[in-house]
Amino acid sequence: MTNCATNPAFELISTTTIDALNIDVMHYRHLETGLIHYHLACDHDENALMIGFATQPMTSRGEAHILEHVVLCGSEKYPVRDPFFSMIKRSLQTFMNAMTAADWTVYPFATQNKNDFFNLLSVYADACFFPNIHELDFAQEGIRIELDEHDKPKYHGIVFNEMKGAMSGEIDQIYHSLMPHLFTTTTYHYNSGGDPKHIVDLTHDDLVAFHKTHYHPSNAIVMSFGDIPASDIQAYLQDNVLDRFNDIERPKVGKKFTSVTEQRLTSPVRVQDTYIADDDGEQMTHHILSWLLPTISDPKQRLALRLMEGVLVEHSGSPLRAYLESYEHAVAPSPLLGLDDSHYEMVFYAGVRGSDAEYADDVEQGILALLKDVVSQGVDNDTIETVLHQIELDQRHIGGDGMPYGLTLMLEAFSTAVHGADPLDVWQIDEHLSWLREQASDPSFVPELIKKHLIDNPHRVRLTALPDKDKASQLVADEQASLEQLDEKLSDKERQVIRQKMADLQARQMMADDVDLLPKVGLQDIPADIHFIHADKKPITLSGQKRTLYQYHAGTNGLYYYQVVMPLGDQADEILSNPLLPIYLTLLSEVGTSKYDAREFQAVQAACSSGVTARISQRTDMIDKDKMTSYFVLATRALNRKTEAMQLVNQVLDETIFGETDRIRELLQQKQTSWQSRLAGSGHAYAMQTASRSMSRLAQIEYAFSGLPALVALKAFLADDNDEKWTILSERLSALHAQMINLPKDVILVCEKEVAQTLSAQISNTLNVGARPITANTKSLPFDELSDLLDDEGGKDDKDIAWLIPTNVYHNASAYPATTSDDPDTPALMVLAPFLRNGYLHSAIREKGGAYGGGASFDGNAASFKFYSYRDPNCEATFEHFLSSIDWLIEHEHDKSQLQEAILGIIAGMDKPGSPAGEAVKSCFAELHGRDKAYQQALRAKILAVTLDDLKRVAQKYLKDKPHTKASLAPLEQETKMKDFGFVIKKLA
Repeated sequence: MTNCATNPAFELISTTTIDALNIDVMHYRHLETGLIHYHLACDHDENALMIGFATQPMTSRGEAHILEHVVLCGSEKYPVRDPFFSMIKRSLQTFMNAMTAADWTVYPFATQNKNDFFNLLSVYADACFFPNIHELDFAQEGIRIELDEHDKPKYHGIVFNEMKGAMSGEIDQIYHSLMPHLFTTTTYHYNSGGDPKHIVDLTHDDLVAFHKTHYHPSNAIVMSFGDIPASDIQAYLQDNVLDRFNDIERPKVGKKFTSVTEQRLTSPVRVQDTYIADDDGEQMTHHILSWLLPTISDPKQRLALRLMEGVLVEHSGSPLRAYLESYEHAVAPSPLLGLDDSHYEMVFYAGVRGSDAEYADDVEQGILALLKDVVSQGVDNDTIETVLHQIELDQRHIGGDGMPYGLTLMLEAFSTAVHGADPLDVWQIDEHLSWLREQASDPSFVPELIKKHLIDNPHRVRLTALPDKDKASQLVADEQASLEQLDEKLSDKERQVIRQKMADLQARQMMADDVDLLPKVGLQDIPADIHFIHADKKPITLSGQKRTLYQYHAGTNGLYYYQVVMPLGDQADEILSNPLLPIYLTLLSEVGTSKYDAREFQAVQAACSSGVTARISQRTDMIDKDKMTSYFVLATRALNRKTEAMQLVNQVLDETIFGETDRIRELLQQKQTSWQSRLAGSGHAYAMQTASRSMSRLAQIEYAFSGLPALVALKAFLADDNDEKWTILSERLSALHAQMINLPKDVILVCEKEVAQTLSAQISNTLNVGARPITANTKSLPFDELSDLLDDEGGKDDKDIAWLIPTNVYHNASAYPATTSDDPDTPALMVLAPFLRNGYLHSAIREKGGAYGGGASFDGNAASFKFYSYRDPNCEATFEHFLSSIDWLIEHEHDKSQLQEAILGIIAGMDKPGSPAGEAVKSCFAELHGRDKAYQQALRAKILAVTLDDLKRVAQKYLKDKPHTKASLAPLEQETKMKDFGFVIKKLA
């Protein structure tokens, strides 16, 4: 039994063992304040904690979001201007962040070092409950008025600019167009992140009041995970936080915000709005239906609605998804599709994008008719079993490769807890699954759910969202008109006040913080050895060849992870230079086979696995930037009892055909629309890719075939009316597939030790792929022009490029030719990136410049050193800051503590743990690419040995006055400005 010792200030309400997750959940309540503490006790040494609050703004001024930023700008115990960012540099954290959702805000962190855990807890707890909320921090992080060189007012602020960028995203705009009509009276009516046109109305007093009301322990939930006893965490909270809520310093009991239900519509509503687009031509309209459903409080009902969702949209063979994917007057289903249980009351979405305005009624009637057909025809047992299987598969999968596993569990359940329901219902669903399985045995169960919650539910909103290529410029004009009105009203005295606040903020930003007030770990706390998992390598015969099985035993919670790995070898350059390779990877396992059509095969995959994914794993050679190691990988995961999932991979390899051109058309249209809608959120990545495009062979290939030129080519291909192109594409994909399946094959198997022998014994019998002749259609396609970017002339391309996209902010990047991974200068360049970010770029680009983010990175695959900014209101000034950071490094003396902080960050990133399966797969591919444990251990030692002189030397050698390439993803209306700044203009249209 887990140690259930309880601090006397807390009462233990319940203890529950969750065998499937190997954790004990203890539920505590603080006796005086009512603060809730859930502790997930387990043997993990990556301890995690999250402090969260119900935050229910009733405006779109962004108070919850801006407060999230400002509380991390200094507190009573730590009166440091930016303790959050400083702790990133002084910690071995594996995760630090803060997040604002529609109706809650959380502050999570994780670390493998116990001293570090309590250091971070100290900073986070003081920030949440005793922040300074300085008016100048509000001005920096939230919103302020400044006067430009002409004495004209302008708006500035990090969240203001962040939300300008966020609200440039197509789906974000559509979601926030829909919510006010679906929720007319509750907090979801408003944009908790803040709408830029309303953020300007928020005041510092509003923010202070919001904190006082919402950030009381009575309204707080703490969740913790790991092997640190709950009583130790409670002792810290009691002694340093909760004891101060004593009716003397602060009231013991504060307001506890509770969720309320929405006033229900008595009849469906139909609304129309617009979104920012680079064109307002045909096939760019969204039609979305949304239904308000019951609350998340009843776990059985919630799971039943998850079953309803799965029956309708689980995969491309599911009836509603199949209808939306094949609807002739649209390009793809809407990304808003299926059940959303993140709100107190759930929502179900169904719709399409890439349509035209006149089809709104047809879409609505078609969806409702489809739902009625499902109800009248019933749902077969195989479909029910497939969805129940997927629910179990999701429940058993241990994540943690993107976010620490403990935090993943906590975030999955926090929304449930904050709405007053039991988070155990999220973590432990076996009992509810048994109930659901029993209910689903009644043939009328799912049809009745569809009828009640969708067909007969009058709280339905239909949104038609039209593209508007002038909307971005209109928003700019509206903001300018607001500023002009303000300019007319401002008195001389008010202008002087603004100037003084500008000066005060600048002085505060320039102020040297006493960061020694903050706790820290040092280089002495870094573990001596890296964590590396070695495979049990076994000989195996596959398709008549002697190959290798890389077998790993891990705690996978009843799942196995199966990957077929095919080295490209001496065919690498030919395969990787094929412009259709990314399209092939997109389509493989999504099209049909010789036995099943495309939609049937999706159902086959879902019945026994997570589905089959295809990718290329490639790294630039450690010495030669124009060489690579490359592997073609097919992967799946499945429950231990579903051994037939291995056969799926064989079917994809041996039986896939590319003859269903209608399905290929659907998939490529979906790829194009989803790709384009993601640009506003990933602009800095595309800017860096564009800037470094010519600095290694791999960088060339990724830019040409997976970067923005490939998006342009895909749009051109889909716009071409020549139907012969589909036959050409089909034949060329078939030829590429024949080439890929002829590659030699190795296997990675990650599973629990007890089932390893049973699973591995089946691999040789399962994986048998017959060779195919390679006959390619030689006719050209628009994608072939991308190959021009790989020739000698393309390799020397050093033009500065600006891609114009629908956005209100910039994403900027500069790239310098640098080294490959095994170069002696590489460790210094790796440390140089966080050193420049910590010491100069963060302050100049984010704090003073107002961008959401900015920094530098070393990229061994691109053999380049990169600077970047993200959701940035500036362009020219940011590129100047990139250059100035180099001068700052070379021309000034620096403290060794700054170097240690940069090294600490690099090592923390290297040591960040993944999931049990993820750790095994990461180690395997590290070895395959030549980065084995010995290499990584040696690199670690070299990083720890980097000196300040090394940083100055490599900066002088690779950066100072050296040729470099700039790139930007810029607003559409800034074409003239970007041309004047020397950029070559590129457009997606």
